Amino acid sequence: MDSRWFLILADLLLALHMLLVVFVILGLVATLMGHCLKWRWVRNFWFRLSHLIVIGIVVLQSWLGVLCPLTVWEMTLREKAGDAAYDGSFIQHWLQSILYYSAPDWVFILVYSVFGALVLASWFWVRPTF
Repeated sequence: MDSRWFLILADLLLALHMLLVVFVILGLVATLMGHCLKWRWVRNFWFRLSHLIVIGIVVLQSWLGVLCPLTVWEMTLREKAGDAAYDGSFIQHWLQSILYYSAPDWVFILVYSVFGALVLASWFWVRPTF
């Protein structure tokens, strides 16, 4: 396979990963705003369950010290293309790249855990409907 295809696939994985991050963050924001604005769709069971599952996976991976499979696959594809791969987690790498911000792993574990707790609390505060 031509190396440019590995880069295209890596970029597609990066875009998917970014969409999941946006979904997790904006999902909580939309749930809380939707509760205040009486948006019925934020109580959709499948939306809320998928949101809870995604952040649950992120929290579990951080506690176990496991990199996200999307990060691993992206780095593998970049290496196969001869492109430079990065160390650490997806969020840590892109925060550092975009915001020039770096923190120890425990900071990310804490942030993920607190955010996950907020998503779980929102499940009880803004109850989903079937």
